[in-house]
Amino acid sequence: MRINSSNLIQPSTISAGNGGMTTSDQEADFANRLGKAVQASEQAKTTATATATTGEDAKLKAACRDMEAVFLNMMMTRMRATVPKDGLFGNSQEEQMLTSMLDTELTKNMAQAGGMGLADMLYRQLSKTTVKSQATR
Repeated sequence: MRINSSNLIQPSTISAGNGGMTTSDQEADFANRLGKAVQASEQAKTTATATATTGEDAKLKAACRDMEAVFLNMMMTRMRATVPKDGLFGNSQEEQMLTSMLDTELTKNMAQAGGMGLADMLYRQLSKTTVKSQATR
């Protein structure tokens, strides 16, 4: 690098340090690297979207199972209300509380095991709505 008398750097004297590459070669190399970076970015977006969709599907399925469990619990509670309360042990408040907790756990297990198909129907209906809403974004 040379400096002239007016303390300005002469552009022709600056070594580009490009290892013998011409300007057109450098531009082509830059374009190739830029294209690869754009492709990598698009692949990362696609992967992130697929992961998010999978996570949303799992959340939707869990919510549908929980809804079915709530429905089954309500149905079981109403069915128990029709049974006469004259039992061998009476009808204490403790027994009612334990029966309610038993019904809740039974209905959760019933929904996890497939239940009566309400969760599947809800999932199919809501997943169609979710796909349509994601397509419009």
